Amino acid sequence: MRLFLWFLLILSTASAFAQQGDSPSTSQQAPTVQGGETGRPGARGTGAPGGEPQSVRQPQGSISGTVVDRTGAVAVGANVRLTLKDQAQKQDVLSGDNGQFSFDNLAPGPFQLTVSAPGFETKLVSGIVNPGQAFIVPAIVLTVAATTTDVKVVLSEAEIAQQEVKEQEKQRVLGIFPNFYTTYVPDPAPLAPKQKFSLAWKSVTDPISVVGVGFLAGIYQASDELGGYGQGAAGYGRRFGALYGDVFFGTFIDSAILPSLLKQDPRYFYKGTGTTKERFFYAVRNAVVCKGDNKRWQPNYSTIIGSFATAGLSYTYYPASDRSASLLVGTALIRIAEGSVAGIFQEFVIPHLTPRLKSHPAPQP
Repeated sequence: MRLFLWFLLILSTASAFAQQGDSPSTSQQAPTVQGGETGRPGARGTGAPGGEPQSVRQPQGSISGTVVDRTGAVAVGANVRLTLKDQAQKQDVLSGDNGQFSFDNLAPGPFQLTVSAPGFETKLVSGIVNPGQAFIVPAIVLTVAATTTDVKVVLSEAEIAQQEVKEQEKQRVLGIFPNFYTTYVPDPAPLAPKQKFSLAWKSVTDPISVVGVGFLAGIYQASDELGGYGQGAAGYGRRFGALYGDVFFGTFIDSAILPSLLKQDPRYFYKGTGTTKERFFYAVRNAVVCKGDNKRWQPNYSTIIGSFATAGLSYTYYPASDRSASLLVGTALIRIAEGSVAGIFQEFVIPHLTPRLKSHPAPQP
């Protein structure tokens, strides 16, 4: 019995030792790889939560270049703007004293440079920067910007009037007889005193005017008008002098001196529109109504006063036998009436007989 008990004791002891050799200690644990599977052979950790792979950052690049003008000289202070693809933010630098510029730490990809400088045309340069590339832009040549100058020539009122006077001095009925005191411009510039005197001088010294006075003196000679001058060459000469004096003094008094003092325009303003009746009365009133230098219609004091002044002056050199108050008044009234008759001819007849009106239109302001 005791042997059997010892045998059981030996078996139990051996079984205990056998179990201790086959099973691990309860205080030891299997190794764990961070971010991987526990205990799987060949399992690797990625170092990122959830096992996702980490992206690799590409090397950054740079852009540099030089800005010059067409002569090859460096352009200092030119503005260089860098625009990268899919990036709203822009970078601006100015070219240095050597004309160079540069941009560093740039993400790879397409780019565009906009180069501008005052007085020069804007240049655009495009390219692609590769990872880690130092992109050198070929020399950027700026060209001078084309400029368009809009010049508007504005003549003064006196200059416009001077051109109009020159056109009037070309006006001749049938291309022969002077027609200087009519303007066909719808709204002519007022004449300055100098232009009024210049036009008067041009009129009285025109060869055709002198010939016309000579012809009229011959008619007076033949009809024995101003008989106190007698006949013969001496009588003709006196008549010529008297009639030319009337033309000379009359033109200067009522077309230059008084218009300058009273600020009135001595010209006839061609109407050319409206009914015949309207134009007729417009022409008739020309003797007593005129335009002022302010372009407003007013009584024609220059013609009215000038007619009496000229008649009074002629009274001093006419033969004593032909001097009388009635002659003075009659001569003045005739001169005034001549203005109405002349107006009718100017309005309805003379424009059709003056060829230079179309070929030499008066300038407009």
